[in-house]
Amino acid sequence: MSPMLLGGLVGVLFGLSLLLVVRRLPFLRKPSVDDRIAPYLRDLGGPEVFLGVVDSSSPFYAIVRLFGPSLRAGAGRLERLLGGAASIRRRLSRAGIERSVEEFRIEQVLWGTAAFGAGLVVSIIAVSFGVGNPIGMLVFCGLVGVLGVLARDTYLSTQVRRRERRLLAELPTVAELLALSVAAGEGPAAALDRVARSCRGELADELQRVLGETRAGETLVRALDGLADRTGLLALSRFADGLAVALERGTPLADVLRAQAGDIREAGRRELIESGARREVAMMVPVVFLVLPVTIAFAFYPGAVGIRLIAG
Repeated sequence: MSPMLLGGLVGVLFGLSLLLVVRRLPFLRKPSVDDRIAPYLRDLGGPEVFLGVVDSSSPFYAIVRLFGPSLRAGAGRLERLLGGAASIRRRLSRAGIERSVEEFRIEQVLWGTAAFGAGLVVSIIAVSFGVGNPIGMLVFCGLVGVLGVLARDTYLSTQVRRRERRLLAELPTVAELLALSVAAGEGPAAALDRVARSCRGELADELQRVLGETRAGETLVRALDGLADRTGLLALSRFADGLAVALERGTPLADVLRAQAGDIREAGRRELIESGARREVAMMVPVVFLVLPVTIAFAFYPGAVGIRLIAG
């Protein structure tokens, strides 16, 4: 890198840093209404008064304490730009993540910042070796930062799918344990409590949440409906609806649970067969495009070389 270009980059970084410091000076920063009334609501609001919806148990508490205004401003701009708060809230609930949309947006900002920083380091190294130009590298850093923001959203969808697979894997066992408890003479609430205490996993945690809602005054049927709405899984929705219908109409609950467990296992076998068929078709891709051309090359190349030698 030439000394002039290096000096220009250092000057730009110094100017941006100085501008950031000047903008954050106390006499130039106008406090918001929340900042002005927060000291008078200390006993009422706790940490949420000062940090929006991020409480002290959040992993982002210390970061928000240090860079709270900047991160919240970035999260707000990101929310206005991307939108979809309802979708994010629903996916966070389906993934079993106890975070708010603002916390998720802050996490996206952090992922984008980390990706931008990594791209900047790579760009500086590349420019120092004479590869590329500064403008193109800045565009590259911006693209990497955008990819970092989108990667967090994609990872959230991956977390949802992983949790749904765990719920589906646990559902038949939980249904059969409930059937055994009910057949032994326990009531539905007692059976749910016994299974929730005996099992470990995502579905057991959901059952404990259902029991907590019933202890808080909610009916068991409505708590089960909330379980179906939170998870979004068709099999789990049928399980919750079957329990609710059996409780409302007096249907033998043990028979319903056994039938549901059998249906879920049968659906799992069908999905496994379909997955095997899809993978069998996918295995043809490397065979056709990699193995077969190499085999043809090994078969015809010696003959082609021999013909060339004879002709020469």
